[in-house]
Parts: sequence; C-alpha cells; structure tokens
Amino acid sequence: MSLEHLTPKTRELLKLDDEERIRVIRASRWVGYPRAKKLLAKLNELLDYPRTDRMPNLLIIGDTNNGKTMLVKRFCNMHPASDNPEGYSVSLPVLYVECPPKPDEGRLYDEILGKLYQKFKERDNAGKKQSQVLKVCETIGVKMIILDEVQHILAGSHNQQRLFLNVLKTLGNKLKVPIVAVGIREAFNAIQTDAQLANRFELAPLPRWRLGDEDYERLLASFEALLPLNQPSYLYENQLANKLFSMTDGYIGELARVLSKAAEEAIRSGEERITLKILKQLDWVAPSERKRQMDRILGI
Repeated sequence: MSLEHLTPKTRELLKLDDEERIRVIRASRWVGYPRAKKLLAKLNELLDYPRTDRMPNLLIIGDTNNGKTMLVKRFCNMHPASDNPEGYSVSLPVLYVECPPKPDEGRLYDEILGKLYQKFKERDNAGKKQSQVLKVCETIGVKMIILDEVQHILAGSHNQQRLFLNVLKTLGNKLKVPIVAVGIREAFNAIQTDAQLANRFELAPLPRWRLGDEDYERLLASFEALLPLNQPSYLYENQLANKLFSMTDGYIGELARVLSKAAEEAIRSGEERITLKILKQLDWVAPSERKRQMDRILGI
C-alpha cells in the first residue's frame, strides 16, 4: 500500500486501532501554511529585536475561528519557559495573556500575575500591581507580551479605553519589549483610538481563504497529510475543494472541524478516505447559514 499522501509521523499512526486513530484525529493539530510561517518568522524577528526606547509592535487581526490564537500559541510553544539553571529564576521569553472582558487596568495585571503564578491581593491598587508585574517580568526575562482578544477594549467607555491603552504603552516602554495584539477586525479600531500607540503597531492581517487560491489547495494537502487514513482523499481536487469551501466559508478553524468529523466517519465506515458522499452526509451547517438561521429566529 502506498502511503505517500501522509507524513512519516502520520504513517506510524496507522498502526493504532480505529478508536485510537479517532482520538488522534479529534485532537487539535498544527498545520503549517505559508502565511502562518511568515507570521511566525515575523514574531521571531520581534522576539530578537534589540531593546530600544520605541519598540516595534504587531497587530494580528482576522475573523473569528481563522487560526489567530492557534498561531500565537504555536509561537509560545516554540519558546517555552525554561528552568534557567544559571539564573535565579525560571526564564519565560514570551508572555501570553487574554485581555479581560472589559478594559480594566487592575484586571489585566491580575491576569498577568495569575499567569505567572504570583501571589497578589485583588484589593491592591493598580499602581502596586503594576510595580509587581514590571518586577516579575524583568526577573523572568520576558522579551515579548502577546495580548489576545484585544477587541475587548471596545467594551469600555472612551475614558476606560484610553486608560487601558496607556497601560499597554507603559508595559512596552518600561520593559522595552514588543507588544503583539491579537483579535478580530474590531481590534484594529480599538488600537486606532490612540494615535500614538497605533503608529507603533504594524498590521498583520489573517484573511479568509479564497477558493481557487493555490495556498488553499496547499492547505488542504497539508491537512490530508496529517489525517491517519489508509487511502488518499485528494482533498485539493476540484469537487472536494469546492465542497469543503462551501461548508466552511474559508475559515481554517471550520475546515479543521469538518475534516476531523469526515476523517472519523471515513474510519468508522471502512472507507479510509474522505469522499464527497461522506461530506454530504455530515450533520454540518456552514457559518454563513448558521448566521442566517439565527437572524430568522431573532426576526432580524
């Protein structure tokens, strides 16, 4: 049997029984596509940027479920914390935190301190928490701060937004580290409310995939190479590529879920490949149709 459609590591998974293969398929997996690789290279460049008074920042934006968080978490996994035996504490080059649901300075510091397993008193004022955050970040050698869900800034009043953005500037200026902001399109509007801060952020969009684009076809081939099925599916060929696009609207997160469900069914049915028939039999509603259904329910 030719298994050239699979990576060497995926071929080894074929030795597992059906249920074990299905568990593997259900687990999240990283698919390295050209756009993501370029962004990872950009993040590495920022991580190694020499400390200056005006550090460059990056704003990664894209639609929901389009791979932003998985990309930055992949980057974090590439630069994990280390025991740092020659130093006085652990070393953490990349600090990843989610913005609080509302732009609150104290809650952001709480998120950071909690992420770093630091004891703190919630009742302490923001100034005391800021000092603690700056001290621990210096101690553990933080070289980059990644803030996810930045669009949450817009949930506050204009004054709250302004104060929260000042916090980002303060962290970047005092620690002399790049800030990477991540969010949906509204995140761009959030950063733009502070002209001085906006000038420091380079825009890095993650647009949806386009049908007929070579990168989309390569993405499908990459997914196929990671699904432990005995037979090739040729996902990148017209019929399957078109069907998958219509089911997912070009969102990589949706694509990953559809392919996982289809691969599971391919194993259970004994087909051992993803076919048009399997895709049509899936209980799946495209994101755009889900929205239309919800609009009808709400009478919009």
